[in-house]
Amino acid sequence: MSNEYPYASRYGVLRSLPEQGRPREEILAELREMASEEDAFWETGKCSGTMYCGDHEHYGFMNETFGLFAHVNALQRDMCPSQTRFEGEIIAMALDLFHAGAIEGTEPAGLVTSGGTGSIAHAVLAYREHAATSRGVEHPNLIKPETAHPAFDKACHLFGIELRRAPIDPDTTLVDLDWVASHIDEDTIALVGSACNYGYGTTDPIDGLSELARSAGIGLHVDACLGGFILPFGEELGYPVPPFDFRLPGVTSISADTHKYGYAFKGSSTVLFRDKALRNAQYFYLTDWSGGKYCSPGMDGSRSGGLLAATWASLVSLGRSGYRRYAAEIFAAAAAMQEAVASHRELRILGRPTFLFSFTSDLFDIYHVNDFMRQRGWRFNGQQYPNALHMAVTRPQTQKGVVAAFSADLAAAIEYAKEKEAAGTAPSSGAIYGGVAGGMTAEADQFIKMVMADMMDRHQAVPAK
Repeated sequence: MSNEYPYASRYGVLRSLPEQGRPREEILAELREMASEEDAFWETGKCSGTMYCGDHEHYGFMNETFGLFAHVNALQRDMCPSQTRFEGEIIAMALDLFHAGAIEGTEPAGLVTSGGTGSIAHAVLAYREHAATSRGVEHPNLIKPETAHPAFDKACHLFGIELRRAPIDPDTTLVDLDWVASHIDEDTIALVGSACNYGYGTTDPIDGLSELARSAGIGLHVDACLGGFILPFGEELGYPVPPFDFRLPGVTSISADTHKYGYAFKGSSTVLFRDKALRNAQYFYLTDWSGGKYCSPGMDGSRSGGLLAATWASLVSLGRSGYRRYAAEIFAAAAAMQEAVASHRELRILGRPTFLFSFTSDLFDIYHVNDFMRQRGWRFNGQQYPNALHMAVTRPQTQKGVVAAFSADLAAAIEYAKEKEAAGTAPSSGAIYGGVAGGMTAEADQFIKMVMADMMDRHQAVPAK
């Protein structure tokens, strides 16, 4: 494994804090060069997901709003009441988007978090604490579809909760409701459904999960981290988006990322609760500390007020009409790209997706297609069990010519894949994305840990004495 880092030969590698600082203009020139080179990759529109907005004017506007409050600590509301306004109005706008007005008898509420994983972790913690105090649950379990985000696995690992993974229908990619129903017991604290899931872009039967949760008297968390700020506008445009929000009486919490299709900066998400009592359950209090009385509404401590300001500015500057307009462009581009895939008998789209789709092949290893498309500048996300390629359509794909390029390159990639399959050649990218036949092994786990450690440690070596 190479220890070379892209910028090491050009800029050198810092192993300790410099004795003398560098001129600011010199630093800025270096950073501008790096940013320009990295932006050039996704600006082509050939990158799945990652850059959801891709509008440099919008980024410039948010940079200015962020800069006005970047130095502010969002904890210090007495000094900075702006943060109370920003966070409160972000939550209010999100609650309205997900029809919290349909809720009767409780007071909906929410939190702004650092991302989708943070939102999911806060929700899982809230369910654990609420079940412990209201029902006396000591050995909690949570049921999620196998396709639900690994952040649920992480949260259950961290909070000591048994995770039960429900299988999915291989044709629809949706959760098996009968399996879920048969695995609910007195220690189940909540069910999970995705709208939509990351892997296939399909939405679980949230209405069915809602009925199961209501019947069992437990919570239902809808993970709309990915689809939360685009699916509602797709519904308004007439696309077949089934209700997944607070209109369904069993839905008790929703996670939705403002830093995806909300077009805010990374590090911004929302977690919303049907009832304020559920949100309050995960508050942390320490009233006998020598440093004073401590209370934390979330797991984060200090936060830059710049993120709250920029997220608020993104929502307010675009408005419903702006989000609806961008959603129309994205849904249209996604439909055209899916038509290109469906036009080839060698390929198969998994499930019935919307703006995000995944495709595989029953005739050859789909990673041959990935190998060829990488040569043409495309960057897909790879999946396994079955091997598949995932395309999350964002605003960069709505640029003129991107869909046509995808269609032409895909057609050529299929011919390449058939030739490689006939020759018995293994795809090079399959070693990275394709997983391990028959499931993960201890060796595969160790290899993945080595890759992660190498990536993290390249610039962290302690200099020799």
